[in-house]
Amino acid sequence: MSTTPAGPDPTMEAIGEAVTEGRAGNVSSARHKLLDIWSATGVTGDPLLRCTLAHYLADLYEDPAQALAWDIRALDAADAVTERRVQEHHGILHIAGFYPSLHLNLADNYRRLGSFDAATAHINAAREHAPNLPQDAYGALLRTSIELVAEAIVQRDTAMRASAPDPAP
Repeated sequence: MSTTPAGPDPTMEAIGEAVTEGRAGNVSSARHKLLDIWSATGVTGDPLLRCTLAHYLADLYEDPAQALAWDIRALDAADAVTERRVQEHHGILHIAGFYPSLHLNLADNYRRLGSFDAATAHINAAREHAPNLPQDAYGALLRTSIELVAEAIVQRDTAMRASAPDPAP
């Protein structure tokens, strides 16, 4: 298999542009653009696109219940993504590497909602999948975040973490 994408994917490029816009503080516009792409993709569309869209849309909601709905969609879509599809998008990616972040986000949302049993189940799943993370700064960031959320769960802390994505309302 190739180690580079087969060619530019205009939908992934549009997702990336919207994510960049959201991170720059234009949350409402970014959310609108991602929701438009979600509508065009459809609930039965490409699972990689649905996973990516839902994952990033979750970060654009301050309300943990709204974020949770998108994070559930992201995990559901990831379960339908094939390794081949991920490799077609980018040869260095593996679907197994998606799961630590997806479960971490679910654990954090459940924790913020005070659903500590569900949060514990997902933080344990994040830990189980953590060996699939790359040995780089991103992997280290996620490993640290997993432990921070795990500690917050033990403490029964429902406050938003300082290191969590922070959408502007």
